[in-house]
Amino acid sequence: MVNKESSIPIYYQLAEQLRRRIDQGELKPGDMMPSERELSEQFAISRMTVRQAIASLVDDGIVYRKQGTGTFVAEEKIEQHLSGLTSFSEDMRARGMEPSATVLTFEKQECPAEAASFLGLEPDEPVYYMKRLRLADKVPMALEETWLSAALSGPMPEEAASGSLYTWLEERAGIRIGRAEQWMEAAVLSEAEAMHLQAKAGGPVLVMERQTYTADGRPLELVRSRYRADRYRFHLDLPRSQGGK
Repeated sequence: MVNKESSIPIYYQLAEQLRRRIDQGELKPGDMMPSERELSEQFAISRMTVRQAIASLVDDGIVYRKQGTGTFVAEEKIEQHLSGLTSFSEDMRARGMEPSATVLTFEKQECPAEAASFLGLEPDEPVYYMKRLRLADKVPMALEETWLSAALSGPMPEEAASGSLYTWLEERAGIRIGRAEQWMEAAVLSEAEAMHLQAKAGGPVLVMERQTYTADGRPLELVRSRYRADRYRFHLDLPRSQGGK
């Protein structure tokens, strides 16, 4: 039950109780949540308070609403630790999931100006451009665009884009990948992106841009990825810097 004498808002107490039910497996991904009426009667609180508690869980991506049907427990988010440079395929396999890719576009082209500045190339130098839908256990997770220096990769078959690109570059092209710089921001899904990711247009998406270098410091690729915000989150360990006050 909720403590109506507590300084903690009642809606927050209810949201935490529902969150615990989900964490403990009492309510599983895909299960329908109890209705507002049921929760209102069970906890002897107003339906407006219940609605506020459910809204907070929706905002956190814990549950989702399906119009005309009800509210359901969302799938658990996949967490990527930003402590080292790994590929999407490596991340998914580390979680016991099967990665795959649907290649939407693969072509050798002149480097566009927006990628040339990142890759240190002239606009007319060749790059491999690929657009891929990345999946885990056949569920769409990310929409990824890559511009890869053709001078460094050498001839590349389209089959290289259907699996782990880093594995192909290291094992087949003999390239040692050294490091990457990465930026992240929030955005909303366009209708085309939402269609590929099987998500709602206008919904939240995590945008990641990565510039990867070879072990000897040469720019190798520029990657722009859009991750489903309802299925993915990033984790970063931030040690306290010395001398901070």
